Amino acid sequence: MFAATTVRAVNDLTARWARDAVGEQGTALTAAGLWPLLALLAGPADGPARKELAEAVGVEAEDAVREASALLAALTAADGVDAALGLWTQRILELRPEWRDSLPLDVHGELTGDARADQAALDAWARRHTDGLIERMPVRAGADILLVLASALLVRTTWAGRFQEFPLRPDEGPWAGRELTGLSRIRRDPEEIRVHHTPAGALTAAEVAGDNGLDVHLLLGPADMPGGEVLRHGVAALGGAYPAVSGTALSDGAGPGVQVRTVTSFDDRPIVKLKCVGFTVDAEHDLLERAQLFGLATATHAARGHFPGISPQPLAVSSARQTVTATFNALGFRAAAVTAVGMRAGAVPRKESQMVTVTFQRPFGFLAVHRESGLVLVAGWVTDPDRWSGRPQGRFEGRPRPVGAGRGPAASR
Repeated sequence: MFAATTVRAVNDLTARWARDAVGEQGTALTAAGLWPLLALLAGPADGPARKELAEAVGVEAEDAVREASALLAALTAADGVDAALGLWTQRILELRPEWRDSLPLDVHGELTGDARADQAALDAWARRHTDGLIERMPVRAGADILLVLASALLVRTTWAGRFQEFPLRPDEGPWAGRELTGLSRIRRDPEEIRVHHTPAGALTAAEVAGDNGLDVHLLLGPADMPGGEVLRHGVAALGGAYPAVSGTALSDGAGPGVQVRTVTSFDDRPIVKLKCVGFTVDAEHDLLERAQLFGLATATHAARGHFPGISPQPLAVSSARQTVTATFNALGFRAAAVTAVGMRAGAVPRKESQMVTVTFQRPFGFLAVHRESGLVLVAGWVTDPDRWSGRPQGRFEGRPRPVGAGRGPAASR
């Protein structure tokens, strides 16, 4: 079961992200795939990074890891949803047991430092957990990447009432003159259509129900309302933020795309006809382009580490990306996303050290001492060191000259 506080937090991130990122080009995004990763980082973070991440996810940092784990478990248990978490680290990175043990079982893999081999393993994981819809892990492996934390999300539903396909040729708007895949269906539930009165204008919402508890809400705003605002207000409307009119209470032109007229029928029950287009949207997001939105601004600074609760070794975020695909057709809806955060070493503050050098390049004495007793076994003074023979000595060679042999009185100097 999804906690209400977590739902509000994830939806709020969805609305803020959509408002900031959605422009004139088609795109897709999932805060549900990103939010658990940010929360898993917020708990073990410290300093400004901890504060920024907690603000981004909308929960207290000390509760973030627990709520992330609960969300992942709820996603996995939901009908029509598959969710997975993956963690890979290089062997040289020591993990805090308390953070590692807070993650689901069997999520920890190893990075070898071989970029090609590691990338192949990461890509295989992405394909496996998205039914092949996402072929590559968004972040790239490399010798400097010490940790990768990733989530995969797969959403699938079949329509409770399927659509019919037909060729659609809009006669106005940016699609005018194009032949598109039109989808149409007739239903007897007028409450599927709602018009919300937002501060930016009327917003039309059509609810398309799946057969496994998942629904897709289609949103149409005024022609001059930016896509980010449409989605932001759509999320707010879903939470009951705006008054709405639905079903038979609607009048012609009550909202964008809404027409109401009288037709001949076999009975007097209201009819809803929904016409739309099929679509597939693919998107790639570099999350660090909006680092402040996601609470990652400070966490990317490599001058120091920011996650002492993950590892005693300093870590900084080096990459954060999401890949998404979503398809809406006559039969149903499916979407997949992989979100990943890569980390490298954060610099350890440098300390000054004193180096002492002693050079023996003139006559010097020596003592050979018995360690345990301190007994001096041999004492000496060196004035005539050995000459270089032209090759290093790998073993002791020769023997001392007999006493009295050598160079006479000069030997005693």
